[in-house]
Amino acid sequence: MGKIIAVVNQKGGVGKTTTVMNLAAYLAREGRRVLVVDLDPQANATSGLGLSPQELECGTYEVLIGAVKPHEPIHSFDARKFYLLPSTMSLAGATVELVTIDKREYRLSDQLENLRELYDVILIDCPPSLGLLTVNGLVAADSVLIPVQAEYFALEGIGQLLNTLGMIQEALKPNLKILGALITMYDRRYNLSTAVLQELYRHFPQKIFRTVIPRSVRLAEAPSHGKTILEYDASSRGARAYERLAKEFLAHDLIMR
Repeated sequence: MGKIIAVVNQKGGVGKTTTVMNLAAYLAREGRRVLVVDLDPQANATSGLGLSPQELECGTYEVLIGAVKPHEPIHSFDARKFYLLPSTMSLAGATVELVTIDKREYRLSDQLENLRELYDVILIDCPPSLGLLTVNGLVAADSVLIPVQAEYFALEGIGQLLNTLGMIQEALKPNLKILGALITMYDRRYNLSTAVLQELYRHFPQKIFRTVIPRSVRLAEAPSHGKTILEYDASSRGARAYERLAKEFLAHDLIMR
């Protein structure tokens, strides 16, 4: 049975989608069967992997409302060796439509259970908010990965998110686990980045991944070409960082084969 991991942060621009895309790429290269679920109405993972959300007939929205079976919208990338359940423009209206549906927080969970045995890992790219879509992502997940930008407000943001996760655990998903926080957009030239990193390690010594993702122009450029960093520039600092992250996952048995 595959592991389902929600990649979550209510703050936008922290490298959440970048992490989902590139972690998937390197886990797939290591021989794992990986599915990316784009649960964000902005559809950045979908467009960043070279698909046009406007041209897709169905995606996560149709899966959530039960209009299609969960495997139907999945796209395969032969060269990439991983799979994508894409987002479309319709997903923006899902929050309103789901409000009237019974057990609305469990819609994604129920659908992904039908896919779990087909993949080693399912990575859910959640929206930058704590609304109903993100709640669906958290309830569907076994565990949570939290990208945290190396900036002044990082500790405040992660504290708020941990409180929300606690409420989800109490009310909806008691066995939801926190894998940890991943430091992103780290720039060692700035004292602030170093100070935030040290403070996060001090407060959360068992909840911080040792791999640190640097601020990188190449990482920022890759999605505009519809590519992961492995495809775009495998020798860059960002690529080497995500390769180390995938190996850290595997070394700690966070994802079993």
